Amino acid sequence: MSSPTTRVLIADDQEMVRTGFRLILEARAGIEVVGEAADGAECVAMARALRPDVCLVDIRMPKLDGLEVTRLLAGPGAVDPLRVVVITTFDQDDYVYGALRGGACGFLLKDAGPELLVEAVRAAARGDALVSPAVTVRLLERLGEELPRPAGHDVQGPLTQRELEVARLVARGRTNQEMCAELYLSLSTVKTHLASIQAKLQLRNRVEIAAWAWETGTVTRR
Repeated sequence: MSSPTTRVLIADDQEMVRTGFRLILEARAGIEVVGEAADGAECVAMARALRPDVCLVDIRMPKLDGLEVTRLLAGPGAVDPLRVVVITTFDQDDYVYGALRGGACGFLLKDAGPELLVEAVRAAARGDALVSPAVTVRLLERLGEELPRPAGHDVQGPLTQRELEVARLVARGRTNQEMCAELYLSLSTVKTHLASIQAKLQLRNRVEIAAWAWETGTVTRR
């Protein structure tokens, strides 16, 4: 039985970028580009009409920028939210924070390369999240430093000790396979711990797990 096709909408104000993304994605089995939008307003309209599995959204676009598009399509107030991966040439902290807080499940720089682009789409389609390794730990580390923590805050909360170990490694940008090696666990066990952490803390994906870990001081700068 064949796997379902992942339907993707690309939004970028540069036609050359849209074409490049389309060529990369459609060269892979199981991915179909169902539409292209040249500005933020067109992206929102097309996304609501086409209901793609994943929206690739540029940060800087006319009419509505990528942060507003993300908020409208994936934010807390969105009805039946979509999965949004934000892509930009701008490695700037405020963009990353805004995108992730707005509901994005991925953030990539345009120079991340074809393989990471494809993996980000596939991760988003299966309900996971992927952020460029070049920005993940640095940004979440800074986020953790900026947020005050109340005195007597219970870092562990409802998590078991093993789940805390998994959360700390997620916050340091480890992949599932790397966590298996470091904790001497099977892949299925790691995935079970991740699912349990998300359920207990009401988080949507591993990016939110990482943000929680830095915010609460569960992981700190070494």
